[in-house]
Amino acid sequence: MKKYDVLVIGSGPGGQKAAIQASKLGKKVAIIERQPYVGGAGLHTGTLPSKTLRESAVFLSGLKQRAVLGFQVTVNRDASLSELMYRKTEVIRRQMETIIDQFNRNNVEIIYGEASFVDKNTLLVRGPGQTVEELKADIIVIATGSRPSRPPDVPFDAAHIYDSDTILTLDKIPGTLTVIGGGVIGCEYACIFAALGVKINLVERKPGILSFVDEEIAANLMYWMRHAGVTLRLSEEVVNIVVEKEGRVVTHLKSGKTIVSEKLLYTMGRIGNTDGLNLEAVGIKADSKGHISVKESFQTSVANIYAIGDCIGFPSLSSTSMEQGRRAVCHAFQKEGLTCEFVGSLPFGIYTIPEVSMVGETEESLTAKGVAYEVGCAYFQEVARGQIIGDVHGMLKLLFNRETRQLLGVHIVGEKASELIHIGQAVLNFGGTIDYFKDVVFNYPTLSDAYKEAAFNGLNKL
Repeated sequence: MKKYDVLVIGSGPGGQKAAIQASKLGKKVAIIERQPYVGGAGLHTGTLPSKTLRESAVFLSGLKQRAVLGFQVTVNRDASLSELMYRKTEVIRRQMETIIDQFNRNNVEIIYGEASFVDKNTLLVRGPGQTVEELKADIIVIATGSRPSRPPDVPFDAAHIYDSDTILTLDKIPGTLTVIGGGVIGCEYACIFAALGVKINLVERKPGILSFVDEEIAANLMYWMRHAGVTLRLSEEVVNIVVEKEGRVVTHLKSGKTIVSEKLLYTMGRIGNTDGLNLEAVGIKADSKGHISVKESFQTSVANIYAIGDCIGFPSLSSTSMEQGRRAVCHAFQKEGLTCEFVGSLPFGIYTIPEVSMVGETEESLTAKGVAYEVGCAYFQEVARGQIIGDVHGMLKLLFNRETRQLLGVHIVGEKASELIHIGQAVLNFGGTIDYFKDVVFNYPTLSDAYKEAAFNGLNKL
């Protein structure tokens, strides 16, 4: 039986950072991966492939060129998604090589197999060829990720009804697509396929999309989604989905409406990959979505077992999972005087078309808390760089305290939103005021200059 200081279950973004952080602290570490490759779903079926497809859609559809030069590009409907993501395989290969190299340089052992608990310090690993091995560790980190939810009443198949993993196997671009779910994944794919010329019906049971996003930003995105050809069916509930003999997918809604399309993408939630861990052996319970409850330190109900990433639920982002992995390991070894306290608010990046990104408070959260705030807005059409690149629908919004001027939240919709957000994030996390943007000099012409415009707009209201 092998003995380690730290065992990490899962080699996705969170597992990677947890293992490497443990190694940096001088611990003996192994990472257990049930797939024959490292990187997790984000690298192989989720984040990287979908973002590759997004870039291909933006390029091939001529969206940027059309805005600047005014011409239309037609996408070949017979093209498969794999052809549109021709660089995906090479990017995945290089990323895998980088991850394995990082593990090697940090003396992190990779063990391929499926792990389950024997007790709070022991894992049973079933490897290739029916090999079975027991491993012991003082600290165990669960970073098993998640998979798309597949309810039994949805008739998933390989030809008509897909989840967010299988949608990338489409052999050709459909003419029509129904998307069930107005969360991050549903909105991203709706925008991607709309950019490729597909007629989209997006069904969401809530009155709006992206419920955690600032309402004005979400409304802005909905406008441009509709402009791109996305029909939003809000406050609608799916009653039944049927694949007819002709191959059409018919979706029946509770309101009596019927939607007919060639294909359907179901994106209503994800399930934590915790069902095979034998959590009962250590007294840990997962909820109906496979999520494990954790403390602020990412400790489970068992002190030496931590859980991070998608298997603990929201926000389920690669960026947050990485930080959770690092913090969990640092917390585990506080006895040595090492702490890695988290600083500031986490940013969100949503890769719709246009992009949406946010950090800090929303107008709705500040209103609920009774905080006296003011808003400063800038539109990319007012910024020289926005005109140059043809992004005239972008918007940057700053929320700040009316009395102290302290920055409280930053919200962006438009080109490079997920990059631009980090300027505001830095100021917010260091407790800065909106005056920073008034006084600082930005390169010209840049989209970053929108921060200065938004600051003046907000300060003029005081």
